[in-house]
Amino acid sequence: MTAEEFLAACRTPLRLVIFDCDGVLVDSEGIANRIIARELSKIGWPMTPDEADRLFVGMTLPGMVPMIEAKIGRPIPHDFGEILRVAFEVALAREAEAIPGAIAALDGVSALGLPWRVASNSSHAEMEVKFARLGILDRTQGRTHSYQDVPQGKPAPDIYLAAAVAEGVSPSECLVIEDSLTGMRAARAAGMDCLAYAPHGNEDLFRAVGAVPFHAMADLPRLVSLALRKVA
Repeated sequence: MTAEEFLAACRTPLRLVIFDCDGVLVDSEGIANRIIARELSKIGWPMTPDEADRLFVGMTLPGMVPMIEAKIGRPIPHDFGEILRVAFEVALAREAEAIPGAIAALDGVSALGLPWRVASNSSHAEMEVKFARLGILDRTQGRTHSYQDVPQGKPAPDIYLAAAVAEGVSPSECLVIEDSLTGMRAARAAGMDCLAYAPHGNEDLFRAVGAVPFHAMADLPRLVSLALRKVA
């Protein structure tokens, strides 16, 4: 099933679009992978940015810690999280860029009369740095949800369910835009439809977790409009 066919046949009227942040709105995952690889190499787990992407994409730091400690055979340094946080924020403030078509996608969804929110395994502080760098901090204020706000980050459904509650809609009325298997599993666990942003392939992997691939953020408003046609 294509994204067009999927949205034209959505189960219920669409009331909210929920965007992941990294890899969907902000091209920041390469920056994060570089820093994670560098800092893990320092504490005894030699790693490349590509390996960091494969192992940790979409995860929170608390979710990463058991994997790291099992690999290095000891607790991580007490200040490891703070070292990562500072390095992330400095690099993101200088280097983060928008995913092509992402800001136009936000504007397009708004033009369709739909509310949108952002739900991320990033911290609120990191999201503020990213959105300030992109010049959209004013548009995202009051619309962001972090793993810090809920009992568990993705792949648990908590963040997405919190976004639905904040908007006053049911999970079945939400459409999630994700790029990681971790986030897609969270969306499906929340009972939400999910489009998988897949500019580099991986369609079969994404379909296997119940997400439907699309390939360009610039196409999103048109795709969303197909779901809106079901609204009487």
